[in-house]
Amino acid sequence: MKKNKSLLLSGPYILWMLVFTLIPLGVVAYYALTDPDTGAFTLSNLQNLGLYLPVLGSSVGYALVSALICLLLGYPVAYFIAHQKPVVQKLLYMLVMLPMCMSFLLRTLAWVGILETTGIVNNLLGKLGIGPLNMIGTPGAVVLGMVYNYLPYMILPLYAIIVKIDNRLIEAAEDLGCNSVQVFSKVILPLSMPGIFSGVTMVFVPAVSTFYISQKLGGTETMLIGDVIERQFKSAQNPNLGAALSLVLMLLVLVCTGIMNRFGSDEEGGVVV
Repeated sequence: MKKNKSLLLSGPYILWMLVFTLIPLGVVAYYALTDPDTGAFTLSNLQNLGLYLPVLGSSVGYALVSALICLLLGYPVAYFIAHQKPVVQKLLYMLVMLPMCMSFLLRTLAWVGILETTGIVNNLLGKLGIGPLNMIGTPGAVVLGMVYNYLPYMILPLYAIIVKIDNRLIEAAEDLGCNSVQVFSKVILPLSMPGIFSGVTMVFVPAVSTFYISQKLGGTETMLIGDVIERQFKSAQNPNLGAALSLVLMLLVLVCTGIMNRFGSDEEGGVVV
């Protein structure tokens, strides 16, 4: 009886996963492994992936740089929020989440208006006798767009871990003669590693597959794997190759998710050195 009840309660979730996850994955795999003209099974689409390995490597590089910058910026913010009073924590938590309530497209377009030649930044620099600077269409603008859009994904898991660190461990380390640097490196940082793994993964996964940011903030030379996939489905009219590229990207995402589940699933899994 209990088993039947559990199966009944999990039914909607299973149906959701089937309709919106497994079936779309099956469609992508079908197109990736079939010939666009005959529909016969073929590996030619996967064999053409070697032509796009430099683009995939560039996408991974952008995503890693963005994740590292988000970590450097997000860790102090998360640490600061976690050590405030509960009321202040809720307020700051809401402020971190607030930009996520706005459309991703509008947030990216806002940076176009800020960074363009006649934008806000160049107007301010012009009053100081500097510029105008060419900021749009550069790799730095792409990284900036990724960091801005995905920084909350780093802050939130870090905050969730840091706020649960027992202050008695910190007090014990201080009683044993550790200074502030040693307390951070030997107690706080190891205990917050699950949050770091989760945050890096949550930033890396959407960053490596993005295409809108690179189109609006990047130049013609800033081609990411998401741009290539979109082009195959639209202008190139080759959905089979686009599906093959998507399949490779999904495998990369699954690997990243597996790493996160291995190292970041246990919120209490930090080890004090």
